[in-house]
Amino acid sequence: MRFEPGHLTGAGHVVATAGERASIRSLEFFTTHIRNPNTRRAYGRAVGEFLSWCEAHGAASIAAVQPLHVAGYIKELTQVRSAPTAKQRLAAVRMLFDWLVVGQVVAVNPASVRGPLHSVRRDKMPVLDPYEARQLLDAIDVTTPIGLRDRALIGLMVYSFARIGAALGMRVEDVYVQNRRLWVRLHEKGGKRHEMPCHHNLEGYLHAYMEGTGIAEDRKGPLFRTIGRGTGQLTRTPLPQANAYAMIQRRATAAGIDTWIGNHTFRANGITAYLKNGGTIEKAAAMANHSSTRITQLCDRRSDAVTLDEVERVLI
Repeated sequence: MRFEPGHLTGAGHVVATAGERASIRSLEFFTTHIRNPNTRRAYGRAVGEFLSWCEAHGAASIAAVQPLHVAGYIKELTQVRSAPTAKQRLAAVRMLFDWLVVGQVVAVNPASVRGPLHSVRRDKMPVLDPYEARQLLDAIDVTTPIGLRDRALIGLMVYSFARIGAALGMRVEDVYVQNRRLWVRLHEKGGKRHEMPCHHNLEGYLHAYMEGTGIAEDRKGPLFRTIGRGTGQLTRTPLPQANAYAMIQRRATAAGIDTWIGNHTFRANGITAYLKNGGTIEKAAAMANHSSTRITQLCDRRSDAVTLDEVERVLI
């Protein structure tokens, strides 16, 4: 078995130089140890860039990498990239070498070095105020299949706090009736299944989308789908995450919204709106399927309004 360079862009030969055992073990890391495709892609890019850097600095084999290489790479990286990016790259490298140590490919983990200091008190993703979020949803033309789809997807992220990956991974059967209410089943990271009752607005959006596009009976098919070129009709191809991001940008521009937003915006929007209306951080964490309330607090933007009010006190 040969190591496929596609997992480590431009650095497959650095692994292959260490021998077949290193190649097999590295391939297993990306194919069996990391199951999430988005994480696999990000870690492959991170490790690939690191190994290319090592090769350019005298370490032609993954077995020759030393702590000095890792420290030097992180130091250079923090000069051109943000601290969170450097920490994420270091985590990827460290995890790979942990895997290689367990597989007895290398004796010690050279990535056991300190990363850059970084403290996060809130997510950096901008959010919309409730008026802007409503403005965006109301601006969508729902007389077409693509409009019904886009409103349902954005509404799902707002009202169920769904991650974009979980939303796009849904099948039609993941929208179901229980106790006379519509529920959604989200397949989260790590194989976790998360079920939520629908807000009445979301219930209306989903019913209109599935019935208006005729996908309600295709229970095993993807819930959110691409639009056929030139037809304006839904296909059976799941909507890619990049396409969802491009859609959100188009919808925001069409609605006259200047704030830069992304796929994660609506999750934070929903959490903030819930907390503003008397919800608790503990319940918000459960609804968002967060492992701790600390993560939920990163999405809480209630303090933005307080800051703006205080700034306006500077009467000059």
